[in-house]
Amino acid sequence: MENKKTIKDTILVYLENSKKKSFSVKDISESLGLTNAADFKLLVGALAKMEQEGAVELNKKGHFKLPKEKPGLEGIFRANDRGFGFVSIEDEDDDVYIPQGHTNFALDGDIVKIDISRVAEPWRDRGAEGSVEAIIERKFHQFVGEFYAYSEEGIEETDLYGYVVPQDKKLSNYKVFIEAKGIKPVDGAMVLVEITYYPDVAFPTSMQGIVTKTIGHKNDPGVDILTVVYKHGIPTEFPEEVLKQADAVPEQISDEDRKGRTDLTQELIVTIDGEDAKDLDDAVTVRKLANGNYHLGVHIADVSYYVTENSPLDAEAFERATSVYLTDRVIPMLPHRLSNGLCSLNPFEDRLTMSCEMEINSAGEVVNHKIFPSVIHSKRRMTYTAVNQILMEKDPEIRKEYEELVPMFELMGELHQILVAKRKARGAIDFEAPEAQIVVDENGHPKEILMRERGVGERLIESFMLSANETVAEHYFKLNVPFIYRIHEQPDSDRMQRFMEFVTAFGIVVKGTSQDVSPKQLQKVLAGVSGEPEEAVVSTMLLRSMKQAKYDMDPLGHFGLGAEFYTHFTSPIRRYPDLIVHRLIRSYADNGIGDEQQTKWENLLPDIAEQSSKMERRAVDAERETDSLKKTEYMADKVGEIYEGVISSVTKFGMFIELPNTIEGLIHMSNMKEDYFNFVESHLMLVGERTGVTYKIGQPIKIKVEKADVETREIDFSIVPDPNAPKTALKDRPAKGRGRGDSKRRGRSEERTSTNSGYKKKETGKKKKMKVSFNDNHSTKSETKAKNGKKPFYTAVAKKKKKK
Repeated sequence: MENKKTIKDTILVYLENSKKKSFSVKDISESLGLTNAADFKLLVGALAKMEQEGAVELNKKGHFKLPKEKPGLEGIFRANDRGFGFVSIEDEDDDVYIPQGHTNFALDGDIVKIDISRVAEPWRDRGAEGSVEAIIERKFHQFVGEFYAYSEEGIEETDLYGYVVPQDKKLSNYKVFIEAKGIKPVDGAMVLVEITYYPDVAFPTSMQGIVTKTIGHKNDPGVDILTVVYKHGIPTEFPEEVLKQADAVPEQISDEDRKGRTDLTQELIVTIDGEDAKDLDDAVTVRKLANGNYHLGVHIADVSYYVTENSPLDAEAFERATSVYLTDRVIPMLPHRLSNGLCSLNPFEDRLTMSCEMEINSAGEVVNHKIFPSVIHSKRRMTYTAVNQILMEKDPEIRKEYEELVPMFELMGELHQILVAKRKARGAIDFEAPEAQIVVDENGHPKEILMRERGVGERLIESFMLSANETVAEHYFKLNVPFIYRIHEQPDSDRMQRFMEFVTAFGIVVKGTSQDVSPKQLQKVLAGVSGEPEEAVVSTMLLRSMKQAKYDMDPLGHFGLGAEFYTHFTSPIRRYPDLIVHRLIRSYADNGIGDEQQTKWENLLPDIAEQSSKMERRAVDAERETDSLKKTEYMADKVGEIYEGVISSVTKFGMFIELPNTIEGLIHMSNMKEDYFNFVESHLMLVGERTGVTYKIGQPIKIKVEKADVETREIDFSIVPDPNAPKTALKDRPAKGRGRGDSKRRGRSEERTSTNSGYKKKETGKKKKMKVSFNDNHSTKSETKAKNGKKPFYTAVAKKKKKK
């Protein structure tokens, strides 16, 4: 006699392989030879259990059948610390609300399969509701947290070393018990934990794991930043075989290395970088030609010559894809021997480079160009500060010190202005944003926050790098060969429509439609509000309307720069795509552009583009979290102090205030006690119901620091009352949005984190924070996933199910 488990499997195989759609108990018993009384009883019991589990269904005739496969809805689960969550489904506008008790123990970021239990009712401002059926893929396999040790008696009794509280806020409600095996940390250590058991019915708020690495004690200097690094999975050490390959590179350039290269060692070439830069990967020269045009030479460290294809160095560079710049340290893409040594274009030393020489006319057009391997000898290591003193301040002492170079710098300034005018004429959008430099002491504690000023030195290097990047991209596009491009696509039409409607409140009319708006039209919008009170709000809203720049094989252009072709050629020490561009240049020069080469790169480049984009986002997230940590730490001893700030964002649960040093804090709606405030979504402002006091983006405001919690990265402010605060008369007030009274409506989360303070600004109708580059160099800003105007797939699925 077979047991029930075996019978269940036998029944399923029979039903799946049969041509019939439904079966009586008699059909099944006879077909499986289960006809005697004992077997038949076991069969009936198994069928009943299978129906209960949903493995089979009964039709109207009482016959068994396999259930119809439901349309699979998969998405990313976003957990809330109050037990509920949301699932974001790709290409759908709105998230699906998952009530407490229906999450199936999914963790934040897990890919899940869901079932819709209630369709969306937009007219009642109610989103779709569902439940998690299955967890398809876990996001967290390891995490960082603080270890709490058990006593020796406790270890013996429980067979556990202790437990860890995860640092990630989305996991902070869970205790993770550490198995008594492997590394045994000390109490208070920050550790890396590998999860072995996830939450389930028996243990809904706990997990189990083993410690794989001790990062350091929580009070040790520098451990806080290291914790962020490990949390994001950023490697801190190079494998032994990678270091061996780097160490094997000769200290000096040999005659063999110079073969096939143009010797430019006699040219007047210099590097211009920040004072603290160690990886000097670009050098420049400018001179006037006999025909009145400018010669611009951009010479980039030839990293691909040393990082050979399919080598350990190459594999590691691919995995890292970018250097990560944190407050007091750099986690390089390449070992220091290369990044700060042989590949760095240090002064007075011969270095191997990949050069892009351009002839540029008075209109800023590149009329001739050459791209080739070379050898250079940098004549000076210049700083941005020195160049600014020469060109902006006309400092006589500095000009005297560099008198042999001053004429070239003045030509550089001329050419820079020409290139800026050309970019401006075609509509390049220049988002200027203050950039903070956090200065820390020897223990990693922030001493002060300085504002970086970008002078002509920084800007002219940026202009020259942009020109080289565009020239290289267009050259290889015209060769019609596989290539890797840096792209920034046209903004989503729905998101742009919202921006165009928003700026009408300031009397601004954007010409054209949301589908075909041009960079030049948006540039005019920014120019029109330059210096005006509404400049901040308009710039912020435009930035959030943009898509995210990324790497791709398709030359889709760069909307923000107004460029038809763009790539990253100029920073191969710190960016893998730039290294690949150099490798492509060499590969096509040495091996031709035939079918074999094209097929090879067509197969390789998609993965390289995807990995590079993904790792860029990881680096940005780590950089932002580190800045948030240090800015919160900086404000920790300033509770009670009063500052002037500007409203940087307005949401249904309060408003974020940015101080002049770029630190942001939240004034929560519950702390705005002088009135009952309504959130006016169409104008992104709060209006007092009784007083008419109005708060909107860009408005100056005086605040008091109430809290700075380093653990949670949260900074809270309160309003210092101002009798002269702007007011809106009753007759002029826009239609009310959601205020404090209904901000806790089911299906609406109040997720509270921000770039600088640990809060996340989440505005109504906008999901998934993303990044947009200013000048596609280092800086990024947040933007939000747009609605695409499509009817949600899950609505149709649920309606069909309900109809049945």
